[in-house]
Amino acid sequence: MNEKLQDLPQTRQENREESPRARDHAAPCAHRTDPVYFGYRVLRLRSRWWSFKVPLRVLGVTGVLFAVASALAVVSMAIGDYPLSLREVVSTLVGVGEDFHRMIVLEWRAPVAVASVAFGALLGIGGAIFQSLTRNPLGSPDVIGFDAGAYTAVIVTVLVVGNGGYWAVASAALIGGLLTALAVYLLAYRNGIQGFRLIIVGIGVSAMLGSVNAYLITRSDTTDAIAVGFWNAGSITRVSWTGMAPAMAIGCVIVLSACVLAKALRQLELGDGSAKTQGVPVNLARLGLLVTGVATTALVTAAAGPIGFIALVAPQLARRITRSSGVGVLSAAAMGACLLAAANILSLVIAQLYRPVPVGLVTVCLGGLYLIWLLIRESRKQHGVV
Repeated sequence: MNEKLQDLPQTRQENREESPRARDHAAPCAHRTDPVYFGYRVLRLRSRWWSFKVPLRVLGVTGVLFAVASALAVVSMAIGDYPLSLREVVSTLVGVGEDFHRMIVLEWRAPVAVASVAFGALLGIGGAIFQSLTRNPLGSPDVIGFDAGAYTAVIVTVLVVGNGGYWAVASAALIGGLLTALAVYLLAYRNGIQGFRLIIVGIGVSAMLGSVNAYLITRSDTTDAIAVGFWNAGSITRVSWTGMAPAMAIGCVIVLSACVLAKALRQLELGDGSAKTQGVPVNLARLGLLVTGVATTALVTAAAGPIGFIALVAPQLARRITRSSGVGVLSAAAMGACLLAAANILSLVIAQLYRPVPVGLVTVCLGGLYLIWLLIRESRKQHGVV
């Protein structure tokens, strides 16, 4: 009897080891070192120097959104004072169209269509970075006030310095946006950066810069005031291949920086303490993300003027479509490209029916409605009303 009792644990252990069901449950637990993704199928790409993981749903939605944005860009090239059919546009793009159509599509309309997709993607990336850093759906560059700094620099360059050239205006907008971001960062820094403080300080700086802008415009010549006012409306119709080439080159560097810092961005969402325990240099990573986020908006503002609310709307819409827990940089870029391409088509249709309307005015009108809905939703959430 005693011998049987002594052999019983060993027999149970052998049966458990020989059970296929036990092996199926025990082996993953014994050898798994990666985090578990509940409810998401994840694509893993690894090499000796880097590793990359993305949920398949996010990857699929991102691909669909970029495809829709590309289709909208092609459709926009058919709309204008000289209308073309989609067949004529596609034939021209593949190199079998007429010479006159080639001039209209490739030289005049293609830069605008490419800008709608590229600039929308950059604005989506900037909005995703700032909303993730501030942990607030209102934390976008245009709300914080970086567009106001770029506009102030342009007004000073055109009205005070007297230089209204393209490169002078573009350089002034880029430098003005970066300097405003630096001022907001220094004023909001107090033993680190908190999202709410950054938004409040940015709104205050934007209000002060708005007063400066209004004063300079009222003291300037009427023609110059109209010129800077039109630039502030935000229009991509004046974009050409000459201005797009450097913008695309700088944009590729910005996108690469955002991809490199995306992992640190996700870890910062867990809190500074958790990020530090994972080896993330918190202050350095946050500063790099701030510079990258500001550069996206500053580059678009330098090339086309301020285009508001894309950076505010795109990350939140992308998060709801992908059903992800946080704001994703890749999906926000795809949604931003889709939104700006759609707004460009709407502005072209309005121009054919009524009169030319800058795409920045279209995004502000639609984005304003979204902002009102978002404020009401956040207020109801704080008061416990679903």
